[in-house]
Amino acid sequence: MNRVLRRLTPRTPHTPATLRGRLSLVALTAAALLMTVLTVVFNTVMERHLRQQADDELLGRAAAVATTVDTTGPHVRVLATGHDGLLDTNTWIYTGNHLLEKPPSATPHNPLTVAAGRLAAHEGRTCTTVRGERHQSVRLCSDLVTGGRTTATVVTALDLSPYRSSADTMLVGSLVLDAVTLACTCALTHLMVGRALRPVRTMTDQATRWCAVGSAQRFGTARHPAELARLGASLDALLDRIRAVLRHEQQLTAELSHELRTPLTRIVAELDWWRARPRSAAETHATHAVIAEAARSMRAICDTLLDEARDSTRDPATAPGTADVGPLLRRLTELQDAARGVKIRVETPDAELTAGVTDTVLERIVSPLLANALRHADATVTVRARPAPGAIRIDVEDDGPGVPDTFTADLFQPGRRADPDDGHDGAGLGLSLARRLARQAGGEVVHDAGYTPGARFTVTLPVG
Repeated sequence: MNRVLRRLTPRTPHTPATLRGRLSLVALTAAALLMTVLTVVFNTVMERHLRQQADDELLGRAAAVATTVDTTGPHVRVLATGHDGLLDTNTWIYTGNHLLEKPPSATPHNPLTVAAGRLAAHEGRTCTTVRGERHQSVRLCSDLVTGGRTTATVVTALDLSPYRSSADTMLVGSLVLDAVTLACTCALTHLMVGRALRPVRTMTDQATRWCAVGSAQRFGTARHPAELARLGASLDALLDRIRAVLRHEQQLTAELSHELRTPLTRIVAELDWWRARPRSAAETHATHAVIAEAARSMRAICDTLLDEARDSTRDPATAPGTADVGPLLRRLTELQDAARGVKIRVETPDAELTAGVTDTVLERIVSPLLANALRHADATVTVRARPAPGAIRIDVEDDGPGVPDTFTADLFQPGRRADPDDGHDGAGLGLSLARRLARQAGGEVVHDAGYTPGARFTVTLPVG
């Protein structure tokens, strides 16, 4: 019980209240209000009932005394009967304002006698409560005696102490019952709320574990109450979003590593070549230029991929920037390593072609396709740009063995390679990155399965 009360006590700003405690407190408050209302109503009804019982007894006594009053003559007379003892129990008899009989112990200025006189003046049946000489509550009722030439009024009094005692006993009993009921309500509510919230706590713990490891487990359509089913659906949606974010972060990390590998390799190769033997000032300057260009390329790669990751939800129609296709393709081919004797041809129309993407994005789309073509070509790689209806089309062709038919379905899947043992240290992310960037800009990258010999990849981008 003490633990329950501690949970129901107000919390400091550094100690948040539990939902279990709040619900228990709400239930306890509602029960307390209901018990208060019921107790007030019950005791009010019982008090009126006891007062009515007292009035009935007084009026019955007044009717008995009225049988001893003779109103047939010109004057009211009190007859001597077997009911004479009633006159000794707080009974007053009036004719008009004239007092005929009174209890032997009553004095003219006694509060009960004064109250009886006021009741007799009404000349009708009425009741009132007054304070006696010993400050006890006394109930008085008057009844009119008629049927003859004159009238009389009988007033009787009754001490309400026994009735008050009964009312007080019922009040104390109801308060004790209320206290016991509230204590039981508090304990049972705390227990039942705890049992009701146990599935929520279990679901929360499961969601926390699944979120930490990016698990594919979900609450799904397990049999739960409607409220818990909606909570489970919300948690499933949240877990899906968290898993997507984690997957996106892993993809971004892998793509950065993949794209940065080429300029880093160029930097390392240039430094190894420069340290191999003493170089002239012109050769050193050329090495510095290559390293600077590779560093700029690395920075452009990082900026492009990070910007695209931040703007992945952007409307493709609002993709900013334009790029001159011809100059950029020629610059890319000049930067590629053609030491293996592969010839690169760039074919562009005389008219200027402008794509609706930035230079860095276009470079990141075309570079993986060009690198793959150089890696697999036997002698020639052709990069061809031409206009298309409402778009710019760029074809990257090589005369190599082409893409195996068994690998065509997985060609653009991240991390998949046709031959992992071909001696190339790539991660299989270039094609998937190129397609993702193109689609994000409102374009597409496809593989032409009917092109032979070799392979052809076609990039379609909106016109700038």
